[in-house]
Amino acid sequence: MITEDSRLLKGMKEEDNASFKAVYDKYAKALFFYAHNIIKDRAVCEDIIQEVFISLWSKRKSNTITSLKPYLFQAVKYQIFNHFRNNKFSKEDLTRLNIIDVSMNVSQKLEYSELDQIIRDYVAKLPKRCRHIFVLSRYQHKSNKEIAEELEISVQAVKNQISKALAFLRSNLQLEDAVFLCLVLLH
Repeated sequence: MITEDSRLLKGMKEEDNASFKAVYDKYAKALFFYAHNIIKDRAVCEDIIQEVFISLWSKRKSNTITSLKPYLFQAVKYQIFNHFRNNKFSKEDLTRLNIIDVSMNVSQKLEYSELDQIIRDYVAKLPKRCRHIFVLSRYQHKSNKEIAEELEISVQAVKNQISKALAFLRSNLQLEDAVFLCLVLLH
């Protein structure tokens, strides 16, 4: 089945500017809000989103993207890591993140991957409905409202299930608060 995103990616490979604009229009706002929830600086977030889309366009012919939305959110996440790695932290950043060095060298990428797999294993142990809602929220980057509409439940029910999932993960993973926060928020 050919999805709209697959069609747009194909159009970009064929140098169709309209396809690129459609991808931008579809995802830029959500990516900006995702970045802004972590970095409370509008200009920095705009630069991050611009970098992600510049990279997407410049690599359009060689990309092997199979799922556009997760790819874009992952790209923003790495741009955020790079921002924190390359810039001095503001006092507000230090308070929010409790300073985490995410330099992402090969060893750290491996550690991150291992920790990510551990988290995914625990997510798999959540009750079915709770797991489904958590995955929609953290891995598919859907808003509480979108999840509520999709599952035909209240936004409060979504919030309750996400809180339940986070409490389960926190109690089982026993990670420092800052590390846990980054892993859960940046997914």
